[in-house]
Amino acid sequence: MKDQPSVGIGDLPFASRGDLGLDRSRVTQCALSRICGVCAKSLDRPVVFIGSRAEASAEAFHFPPTHRACAEHALEHWGTSWTAALGHPTAPAGWVMVTTSGFEFVRATAEATDRRPVFSPNSVLAEEALPVG
Repeated sequence: MKDQPSVGIGDLPFASRGDLGLDRSRVTQCALSRICGVCAKSLDRPVVFIGSRAEASAEAFHFPPTHRACAEHALEHWGTSWTAALGHPTAPAGWVMVTTSGFEFVRATAEATDRRPVFSPNSVLAEEALPVG
């Protein structure tokens, strides 16, 4: 396991446990308190989700909503070298940033194979595909 840096923008996203993936309780806190998954500050509208192309297609993101500047910072700092901090054990083929005015927080049922909660944008305003690296 890598050394875990301290939490905070610039070191590690608020909702992350570094190379251990996402912190489930902080992901839930981001959803219920409407705070950014990177900086933990209050969110206004619109919000941005970052994830893989598969997550964007399914409209089911694992990383919590962020401010646009925080999303850009996250992808720049962790998008290639430390993707587990963004909820991806391996780097996706490409990243997608989805801007939306709202979202639903969906918790997994006991029968679900993937028990991670997801964020489902409910009114997409923009979608931007970004290459890895």
